[in-house]
Amino acid sequence: MARKSEARHKGMLAADLPVHGGDLAEAEALRAGLTGEAADPHAPWLDLSTGINPWPHPLPEIGADAWRALPSRRELDALLDAARACYRVPSKLRIVAAPGSEALIHLLPTLFDPAPAAIVSPTYGEHERSWAQAGHDVRAVDNIGAALAAAGNVVLVNPNNPDGRRLAPEEIAALAERLAKAGRWLIVDEAFGDLDPHAGALASAAPDGLVVLRSFGKFFGLAGLRLGFAIAPRDLAARIEARLGSWAVSGPAIAVARAALGDVNWQRLTRDRLEAEAARLDRLLEAGGLEIIGGTALFRLAAHERAAELFADLLAARIYVRRFAHDPRWLRFGLPACAADSARLGAVLAGFAAGARR
Repeated sequence: MARKSEARHKGMLAADLPVHGGDLAEAEALRAGLTGEAADPHAPWLDLSTGINPWPHPLPEIGADAWRALPSRRELDALLDAARACYRVPSKLRIVAAPGSEALIHLLPTLFDPAPAAIVSPTYGEHERSWAQAGHDVRAVDNIGAALAAAGNVVLVNPNNPDGRRLAPEEIAALAERLAKAGRWLIVDEAFGDLDPHAGALASAAPDGLVVLRSFGKFFGLAGLRLGFAIAPRDLAARIEARLGSWAVSGPAIAVARAALGDVNWQRLTRDRLEAEAARLDRLLEAGGLEIIGGTALFRLAAHERAAELFADLLAARIYVRRFAHDPRWLRFGLPACAADSARLGAVLAGFAAGARR
């Protein structure tokens, strides 16, 4: 079955690979195309295609007014105060709430005049897409030196998705300062920054010319809430807020996020748990013959020369992981949520490893 699946998979164009994880209808259709079986929209899937915490922060009680009334400025300010404290935002920077960091990724490029934009790659694909759509001359570069040489604004995902590459806070500060002197901006996407609050762009003196994006849903496991934050100098933050308009964030989102952002004990215990579970996943992947090449505590990036075959085997078992057009050896795995999910993944990996040894 493995060879048959691989042959089918090789016939799939890179352009047909999913752009994002999490869409199980898309996964079922992809499986049907690979196996030749009819799609079953009700089949149970093990979704490991996202980097979302599978153990979410418990939801607080939400009062009826949060659903019925428009959020007040006072409630929004309370959310921003909680985010400022959680993210350790310097007083000279302003924080803006948005309906997901994805909205900010697409909004930001429209606030700058078209110019060169260097995206440190490979990374989350929506950055390149959004800057290109806004008319910028986008250049994918593989290191900071090349980004500086591109003579434009720079986008950096830190820690990076999918390989977990990191720049230290002092390196980011120095880069932002150098760009600011040339009239350029550094945009740092810290979607997975909650995993190490001392390693982000705001952990050192934040210079002018720096914009930091934070995602609420990934670490807190509540991606459906759609909440993100932009942290920027006051003038640019005001422009972001004006473009978002009134009531960009819902009352229920404010209530949930205020509770989670202030729950320091849950955050500490969750970081420890995620580290332990990521190490457990590493052992499972290595037992399957994969090489761990990076990631964060919310996802692991692994490599294998026969990754296409393994991807097909996983799809056949209705286990969804991420594959990447730019490197067919890479697969990205999210964390299994329970022992049964780990066993389900382990069974496919064991079968793959046994086949690879033959």
